[in-house]
Amino acid sequence: MAEEFEIKDLGTLRYFLGMEVARSKEGISVSQRKYTLDLLQETGMTGCKLADTSIEVNSNLVNKFGKPVYASSYMRRMEVVTWILRYLKSTSGKGLMFRKYDRRCIEAYIDSDWAGSATDRKSISRYYTFVWGNLVTWRSKKQGVVARSSAEAEYRAMRVMTR
Repeated sequence: MAEEFEIKDLGTLRYFLGMEVARSKEGISVSQRKYTLDLLQETGMTGCKLADTSIEVNSNLVNKFGKPVYASSYMRRMEVVTWILRYLKSTSGKGLMFRKYDRRCIEAYIDSDWAGSATDRKSISRYYTFVWGNLVTWRSKKQGVVARSSAEAEYRAMRVMTR
């Protein structure tokens, strides 16, 4: 390529598009730790307490936060944004680790909680996709109708999430 294009060796990759890249004997690690810490400093949240990081809490938060902005008050939106910043602080050291010797596979999980929404009894569907054991995509969505059974809620989850 050097014969056709002007190339400059910048050395070992450390940062790329806001992501930190680190190599080790185990593999390659990618994170956004610096970006997260800069965001927390910019918003004055470096001293905030950590948020609960369970998947169930995260999915429910996304369900609430994913609604149109005009549907909730300014204070509620600020509460959600504050929780997201606290969540980012508690997970700032996390990233994707692509190991050299791991079994390379793609796994996907889908689930639905029957009548999970307390306000309208509609089910909430979720899916998670892992590549080499790393979470790379996920989604949480409220179903459009009230399911009459848990089997119907699961079927609807598979139908909606695979579109």
